[in-house]
Amino acid sequence: MQTSLIPPLLTLPTRTATVSRTTKETDVFVSLNLDGQGKCNAATGVPFLDHMIQQIASHGLIDLEVKATGDIEIDDHHTNEDVGITLGQALAQALGDRKGIVRFGHFIAPLDEALVQVALDFSGRPHLSYGLTIPTQRVGTYDTQLVREFFVAIVNHSQMTLHIRQLDGINSHHIIEATFKAFARATRMALEIDPRRTDAIPSSKGVL
Repeated sequence: MQTSLIPPLLTLPTRTATVSRTTKETDVFVSLNLDGQGKCNAATGVPFLDHMIQQIASHGLIDLEVKATGDIEIDDHHTNEDVGITLGQALAQALGDRKGIVRFGHFIAPLDEALVQVALDFSGRPHLSYGLTIPTQRVGTYDTQLVREFFVAIVNHSQMTLHIRQLDGINSHHIIEATFKAFARATRMALEIDPRRTDAIPSSKGVL
């Protein structure tokens, strides 16, 4: 009997999550598939945030649905933060014990004159080092201070280490969008399955 030299196809668990979070200020729903094609349906009531979520999905190849209602008649802060919290929770849920992932990711994204570097580690230890200098207070109606708050929320609830460095840039929209694109590509790299250790947690400690 001839033995096939073709290795069997690797069957991996489905890496999906659905998380809802309701407070007196917001109601947020996030559904994601880490092994998607970049499909996105974002409706948060904050148009610029929707645009940035689309960057995460498209460049991270994550199928992502995000719906939110919040007290945007006050400002966008609560909705922006709670979307970040819920997205972070969904990432953590979809990853489970983080077995098999590459774990580390990095990317430098240009957008015209802007250049932003992101390095991250799904380490189980939340930490944000934020190095953006955004020259204007607003992009459209979006308060640019909320960029940092969004990443603080994701970092704390996905338990990742995230470093963001602005290498160049004078246009606020370009700087922020380059950041989200670099974050998406670094995340995509980190969440890929390492074929050399698909059944192992990527840590010398054996746990993340």
